[in-house]
Amino acid sequence: QMARRRPGGPTSLVLCATALLLALGVERALALPEICIQCPGSVQNLSEVALFCKQTPKLMLYARCCFNQKGAILGLDLQNCSLKDPGPNFPQAHTAIIIDLQANPLKDDLVNTFHGFTQLQTLILPQNVSCPGGISAWNTITTHTDKQTCQGQRNLCNSTGSPEMCPENGSCAPNGPGLLQCLCADGFHGYKCMRQGSFSLIVFFGILGSTTVSIRILLWETQRRKAKSS
Repeated sequence: QMARRRPGGPTSLVLCATALLLALGVERALALPEICIQCPGSVQNLSEVALFCKQTPKLMLYARCCFNQKGAILGLDLQNCSLKDPGPNFPQAHTAIIIDLQANPLKDDLVNTFHGFTQLQTLILPQNVSCPGGISAWNTITTHTDKQTCQGQRNLCNSTGSPEMCPENGSCAPNGPGLLQCLCADGFHGYKCMRQGSFSLIVFFGILGSTTVSIRILLWETQRRKAKSS
């Protein structure tokens, strides 16, 4: 007869150790950005962020965020977090497709808050807060009794007159809801993309280094003279 394995035998210990290492590995892999944990609790099951995350393959919910397999934030739910503004960590969610900020005492002007949020397609706000960029920045804006939904971010570079705002050697690019930026063409840089050639970091740091050394020598000479006079 074969001896029965005890519950606390070597095999059980190995399994427990493996499970612990896996748990630690998952937690380390999900070193959460501060924006995901700045508000207590987790995403509610019936929230639009949760529904988006569960309906999209290979996404996972953790704390207040919905992540893809690469760890990028695709959904952020900060509803009912007593926020007057999204806070300094908000740019960590610039890759988000859907963001929910309803039920917060937010200030109305949020345009500059969404610099770089070029992937954002659904933004849910308190009813009294305007969609950043206004109607020209979104395909549809729907007002409900307790919230406002901004849907389908528009590329303003496709609007009449927008490309002309960039210089001859630059091109228009979206930079978030209602925001644009001008990108210099290859081989151009500087003010209005008027300088030709690549930007030389060696020259820049060379000038910076020589200036720093000169200032240090000047300060040392001044201190030496003061010491002699005293």
